Amino acid sequence: MNVGGYAVVGGGISGLTAAYRLRAALGADARIVLFDPAEQLGGVLRTVEVAGRAMDVGAEAFVRRRPEVPALLAELGLGDRVRDTTGVRPLVYSGAGLHPMPTGTLNGIPSSAQALSGLVDTATVARIDAEPDRALHWRRGADPTVAELVGERFGEQVVTRSVDPLLAGVYAGSANTIGLRAAAPGLAAALDRGAPSLLAAVRSALPAPTGAPIFGALTGGYRVLVDELTRRARPERVRTAVSRLRRSGPGWELTGADGTAHRADAVILAVPPHRQAELLGEAAPRAAALAARIPAASSAVVALALPAGTPIPEHSGVLVASGERLHAKAITLSSRKWGVDAAGPELLRVSFGRFGDGGRTVEAGDDELLAWAREDLATVLGVEADPADSAVARFVDAMPQYGPGHGELVADLRADLPATLAVAGSFLDGIGVPACIAAATAAATRVLGAAAPTVAR
Repeated sequence: MNVGGYAVVGGGISGLTAAYRLRAALGADARIVLFDPAEQLGGVLRTVEVAGRAMDVGAEAFVRRRPEVPALLAELGLGDRVRDTTGVRPLVYSGAGLHPMPTGTLNGIPSSAQALSGLVDTATVARIDAEPDRALHWRRGADPTVAELVGERFGEQVVTRSVDPLLAGVYAGSANTIGLRAAAPGLAAALDRGAPSLLAAVRSALPAPTGAPIFGALTGGYRVLVDELTRRARPERVRTAVSRLRRSGPGWELTGADGTAHRADAVILAVPPHRQAELLGEAAPRAAALAARIPAASSAVVALALPAGTPIPEHSGVLVASGERLHAKAITLSSRKWGVDAAGPELLRVSFGRFGDGGRTVEAGDDELLAWAREDLATVLGVEADPADSAVARFVDAMPQYGPGHGELVADLRADLPATLAVAGSFLDGIGVPACIAAATAAATRVLGAAAPTVAR
């Protein structure tokens, strides 16, 4: 049996950040074992070559106003690799037509009726405008689904045409599956403070405009970050999944899917919620039951390189309203969004998969997904050019759904864990890369304070 040290289960951004934090705190002699069966580390951070260009086919961008990614990049000497969007705005595909993405909204929830003019019908515009005249019955601390609140106050069209496209892009979910406090915590806080209407609460919660870019990405793709974290963490890589976790004296015994046994003084689990539930069953049964209550969606991305000069609109992409007769949930016009070489091919990403789609997305073959992408590009943009190159990526159960009460569920889950066991991942405090880095750092801090390290022998 391999003995001692720290074990990190999962080699995505959360597991790699945790391993790096452990190495930075413990030094070169500490034993840090990383379990992940994938050929490549990185999880949903996956960069591929398409027509000789690096393209991220999983997570693509990070929110710049959060400090975690810029701080980590600076720490790793990668600060000069950050690139900003060009500033062009997205479109919404609704009612079989393209519309400008509304401004003055919070995850699609409008701050005024005028914000959605042209996207919703005149009756809905009038309903939004009159919303402050209706009594708002809000219970402090409530956490309805976004659809329950927005649909009741503004109507169904606001949900399907404005809110759903954004939530599908972030969570692969919808306003019917995501809780308000997860999707718009500032809005919930404004309501708790006594905002007299939903419009007033949105206006109160909207961040002040700064003119600074909202999103950033990395030149060369996220693999630049994945490779540097791996190099700095220097984990002992075990290419297997963990099938069992149980107490062993003051530490832990991990059994690999290959039958090997490993001992660790402390463990960080950085895997999706269904895997958390499986591994926590013996160690923390209540936490396991809580993790099992977090469902997840699957997604797929088709990256395409179209011939240079293919007519593509000057927008960052297209978000798709719910109920449209398309396969895609979003189209990213990468060449427009990030300003890649104008003389090169037009780079695009077509994203598929929404919660509750019955597995159609991940069950579809590469050829079928490519056909869907081409069909939707023709329908939405009128583009029928043959791609010069393409790549397909699938992410199974990778998009956790932050339902009502998610924050309380996560707090209870963490409270049930022994001190030398911590969790990290996108199912905890936010699905984006910044939140994953923050949760992984917290997990490493937790176990560092609870276990004495075993040095390498």
